[in-house]
Amino acid sequence: MGRAFQNRKLSMAKTAGMKTKIYSKYGKEIYVCAKTGGGDPDNNLSLRRIIEKAKKDQVPTHVIDRAIEKAAGAGGEDYERASYEGFGPGNCMVIVECLTDNGKRTFTDVRQAFVKNGAKLGAQGSVSHMFDHQAVFEFKFDDEDAVLEALMEAEVDVSDVENEDGTITVYVPHTEFFKTKVALSEAFPAIEFDAEDITFLPQIETEVVGDDAEMFERFLAALNDSDDVQDIYHNAIVG
Repeated sequence: MGRAFQNRKLSMAKTAGMKTKIYSKYGKEIYVCAKTGGGDPDNNLSLRRIIEKAKKDQVPTHVIDRAIEKAAGAGGEDYERASYEGFGPGNCMVIVECLTDNGKRTFTDVRQAFVKNGAKLGAQGSVSHMFDHQAVFEFKFDDEDAVLEALMEAEVDVSDVENEDGTITVYVPHTEFFKTKVALSEAFPAIEFDAEDITFLPQIETEVVGDDAEMFERFLAALNDSDDVQDIYHNAIVG
């Protein structure tokens, strides 16, 4: 499972590299979290998580603060979440998550990305049942048994713990994110998380090669061109 998570991270790094896109993405997410749960990260765990993630992606403090201040004001944008799924080039499975203030525009953008790049937009549930909604933590450590023991003592519902070349990867249900982070931080105060994310992990992988691989890269780029697209999850292994 660890290799699949790494592959997804690498794919996203290639296609979402522009700073303005990254800042806009986090600005929207922080705004929505603050608007719905309040602007104090100590009392809004979802906001705290996205702020910590934004800082790791080097989003400036002023971008974060502006989004929280905007959420605290009267009026403002009315964003809603939208999710689309289907099959990409090479018959790989894809989930596209969006934040939008104009659902028709977002649907059109996403549909065009599918149609113009050899992909097929599916109905809700057409591929999402083949993904696990997981929280993932990665950090440098060499004793997976000690990690598993610490998590079990904290009564965390662990899905898996892997050790690959001195890097531990912990998988838990997405609802266990904060419980897991607290348990790991208390048990191993010196560790620093290389990754701490809530994601959709594919249960199976699909190899995408040749012309399909080139089209798949264009497909991801087209999706990321939409300002409404927040995250793209897939099961493609590009050859």
